[in-house]
Amino acid sequence: MVVYLIILIGAAWLVQSIFGFIQIKHFNKRYAEMRTLGRVAIGKKTGAFRAGTVVMFAIDKRNKIIKAAKMQGVTVFSRVRDLKGFEGKYLLKISEEDFKSIDKLTKLAIADALRSYDIISKGGELRVKKGWIDYLIPKKKEIRRG
Repeated sequence: MVVYLIILIGAAWLVQSIFGFIQIKHFNKRYAEMRTLGRVAIGKKTGAFRAGTVVMFAIDKRNKIIKAAKMQGVTVFSRVRDLKGFEGKYLLKISEEDFKSIDKLTKLAIADALRSYDIISKGGELRVKKGWIDYLIPKKKEIRRG
C-alpha cells in the first residue's frame, strides 16, 4: 500500500513538473516576442495560497508602452494574456484612472514593475528575495584566503 502511495506521489510530481516546464516555456516565448518590440519592464506579485501575477510592459525609447501582458493564476495552467488599456500610455505616468478596472494583485505587480524599472534605469541592482528553499538550505559562506 505504501509503495503505491509513493508511486502516486512521484507520478503527480512528475506531471506537475512537466506542466511547469511547459508554462515557463510559454512565458519565455511571450517575453521573447515582447523583447523584439523594445525594452521590457517586468513586475510580479507572488501569492502563497492565492493567485500570483506577473506583468510585462514592452516599451520604446521614450518609455511609451507598446504592449502589455500578464500571467495570473494559481496553477501551472496559467498563461500569458494581453493586458488591455495600457498601450500608448507612458510607463512612468500611469495614473490611478488607469487602474480602475484592474484587480489588486495586478496593481501590486504593476507597482513592482515601476519600482524595478526605476531601480534599473538609475543603474542599480534588484535585490533577489530569499525563497523558502534558501531558508531550508542556507548557502555556505565563501572562505577567502589571502
